[in-house]
Amino acid sequence: MIIVRVEFLRRKRERVLLHLDSGEPVELALEVLERHSLGPGDTVASRTLRTLVEHDAKWRVRQAALHLLSYRIRGTEELRRRLREKGFRAPLIKQCLETLSEQGLLDDRAFAASYARSHISARPRGPFRIEQELRKKGVAPEVAHDAVAGVLEAEGITESALARKALEKWIRSQSLDTLNALVSPPPSTAREKIRRRLYGFLTRRGFSPGATRAALDEAESLIRRG
Repeated sequence: MIIVRVEFLRRKRERVLLHLDSGEPVELALEVLERHSLGPGDTVASRTLRTLVEHDAKWRVRQAALHLLSYRIRGTEELRRRLREKGFRAPLIKQCLETLSEQGLLDDRAFAASYARSHISARPRGPFRIEQELRKKGVAPEVAHDAVAGVLEAEGITESALARKALEKWIRSQSLDTLNALVSPPPSTAREKIRRRLYGFLTRRGFSPGATRAALDEAESLIRRG
């Protein structure tokens, strides 16, 4: 087969239509075509055409991956899932992710640290909760644990300090009746009910029993100070 014409696609700047003297035009990345030093008048064997199509598929999955990474840092499993959703075949995705990892463009440790840092500062929650979220995103347990511990150490933040921040946020969201009931003299059914609710709130956010109890003990003094 002979290349008759290379047509540049207006809406796809990096792609072209390869017109041959027989058969349907073949859409390819311009980069793939240039890598093979092909142009009008060149002869293309069927095997070469298959190679061009294979290389184009690799180009497309890489471009899709880089596009997703351009918005924010992502973990390997999240990126794998997003590429699967776009219809790319598993072997192509696997090869792409391995290449990106080797080039330092895909790093689960960097992703885990970035995720932990942003979520610790934006919405106080316990280390265990953040580790759980990272594991759900496909990050290995040891990587998740090291990332969270590293961020806490680097930021000089303790779990107790995070629990206190979460407690302060909870207090600001409660009604005056609820806060008054919490500081009412024991024993009080209403007081114990609210303490259990607050305990559940802190536990669901991944704080350890020790940090949760310390926050509960501090709640009344925070409310009284107003």
